[in-house]
Amino acid sequence: MKIIGVIPARYKSSRFPGKPLADICGKPMIWWVYQQCKKVKDLDEVYVATEDQRIVDKCNELGVNVVLTADTHRTGTDRIGEVARKIKADLIVNIQGDEPLLEPSTIKAAIEPFFSNPELQISNLMTKIKDPVDVVNFTVPKVLTNKDGIGIYLTRSTAPYPKGSINYHYFKQVCVYGFKPEALQFYCDYGMKYGKAKIEEIEDIEILRFIENGYKVQYIEVESETVAVDTPNDLEKVRKIVKEKIDSGEIVIPE
Repeated sequence: MKIIGVIPARYKSSRFPGKPLADICGKPMIWWVYQQCKKVKDLDEVYVATEDQRIVDKCNELGVNVVLTADTHRTGTDRIGEVARKIKADLIVNIQGDEPLLEPSTIKAAIEPFFSNPELQISNLMTKIKDPVDVVNFTVPKVLTNKDGIGIYLTRSTAPYPKGSINYHYFKQVCVYGFKPEALQFYCDYGMKYGKAKIEEIEDIEILRFIENGYKVQYIEVESETVAVDTPNDLEKVRKIVKEKIDSGEIVIPE
């Protein structure tokens, strides 16, 4: 089975323009994500997918595989779909370009279910929320699954509501996805015909397009301390963590 990793990197982010090139201790954020992906032995190839020539030029300068895509895609998953049409693979793993601290073992967790379940079309990850602030933070999608880990819903609200008991663990989405090519094809074809799905557009959570249309999305719980960079404040948190790792010798940046 050929497995490729694809990192969508959009320069024209509405909340944080130029985010993939934001500097973290001397290297752009997209470089840090790429290095983490390269540590995953199950990935045969890794590519950055971007609509912007500035990101292409920086990737080429740093020796990072990159694919220039159309600048008309409405979602990162649509961008992944274009790459999947250009580079044939049996499984495509979408790794978000704004999580430079993502652990290789976490990425691997999104791949493993496909080895045991050949019928599986889509996987996604979730992790237990440890910071209570994240429960009410609208930038953090919360995941609701059934007893078998199949996704029922994702929301930026606090859900489910603990009416009878507060003895409940909330889970947040970790933005690593595994897609079979035919699932990606559905996603892109749907978008071309209808645009975003109803609840997907309201919540602005891409994976809801699959759930709304009856796809079973397998969720895998992971232990992950990754920090998604959605704002400049998030970037400062990541810079601090990376600097501490460099100072301790845990991370060594190549010359």
